[in-house]
Amino acid sequence: MPIVIAMVLCACTTTKQLKSPNNTLNPQIERNHFVGLLVVDPTTKDTLYNIHAEKYFTPASTTKIFTLYTALKLLPERIPTIKYISKNDTLFFEGTGDPTQLHPYFKDSTTVQFLSKYDKLAWHTNNYSGDLLGPGWAWEDYQYYYQVERGALPLYGNVARIYHDKALHVSPKLFEPNVINLEHSSNREIEENAFYYTNTRRDTIEIPFRTDSTLTKKLLAGVVNRPITIYGTMPEGEKTTLWGIPSDSVYKRMMHESDNFLADQLLVLSSGILSDTLNGETARKYILENELSDLRQPPRWVDGSGLSRYNLFTPESMVAVLDKLRQELTQERLFNFFVPGGIPEHAPPYIYAKSGSVGNNYSLNGYVLTTSGKILIFSFMNNHYLIKSQDIRKQVQEFLKHLHETY
Repeated sequence: MPIVIAMVLCACTTTKQLKSPNNTLNPQIERNHFVGLLVVDPTTKDTLYNIHAEKYFTPASTTKIFTLYTALKLLPERIPTIKYISKNDTLFFEGTGDPTQLHPYFKDSTTVQFLSKYDKLAWHTNNYSGDLLGPGWAWEDYQYYYQVERGALPLYGNVARIYHDKALHVSPKLFEPNVINLEHSSNREIEENAFYYTNTRRDTIEIPFRTDSTLTKKLLAGVVNRPITIYGTMPEGEKTTLWGIPSDSVYKRMMHESDNFLADQLLVLSSGILSDTLNGETARKYILENELSDLRQPPRWVDGSGLSRYNLFTPESMVAVLDKLRQELTQERLFNFFVPGGIPEHAPPYIYAKSGSVGNNYSLNGYVLTTSGKILIFSFMNNHYLIKSQDIRKQVQEFLKHLHETY
């Protein structure tokens, strides 16, 4: 049964009936996979379409919508970079999970500039209790930029950036001796920071590096030009927070680029508002038990990025959070976080959404602006298909175009 025909059969009655999509779309996709769809008019509270909206689906990167909501609820207007206490002639500091320090995109050096003012530095390393990688992440993806290790004090985005332009360029430079000029099936050794990149290559590659306190100490000491001592505890006293770049700039980058590292670090950052111990699980649990306790289908939510197939969300829950965001933010600020789109691509955008894809699964959740001036909220989730993802995406886009034109 074609997907859109099924939509018509399952669509709920509304105060304004939609025209049949069959006159607009001509799908050739057989419905042999799982489809979840919910479209609502948040102003009238009408449900326009409901297909298995209460069922659980693998959300992939649309999980970042929940991460965005969590960060907006918990984090201040600027990113907290470190927390510190000055005792006698020593500055004691600890990481907050800030992902922007020396990051290849943000290039923020707030922490470096601040620490460079002190002669004696003591780093508290024991305030992160989470795992370096998330549950259900694919072990073989350790070498790819989209699966980066998490932590309290990431530097350079926790990736080695390598390219060749007349000469080899490596950032951070500490890894330059670790780059091996050899064709290899992997970008990096699985248990060590040995990277493979031949001199004949001309592309730029970002490879996650293995993190530990010894390496981070070397990287940080190298840029602040000061020795750093590792401490197991912070001294007694009230900590002061050093503030970094605007938080919205990180949220936008996370949503538009679907940046997994930023997403998971935002949960780590958020947990620091709730506890002295950093762990993304703390933030997830708090949001679900407090701000999202009214969800009728509480999600199984295990990471900030959506990398894990253990995540399970319903279209109804996605729409509920999207509606909360719509109510709590101005439209300009809200739409700034979501990727604009529509058909044709050069026309003014009428879709603002977040997509998510992982092998045989594709979802798109967000907002549709209609020609009559309405804003509709939708969640369209497709799991376990065997056809090409581009066919699924085309079907979703055509359906949203129909909503845009007819409601």
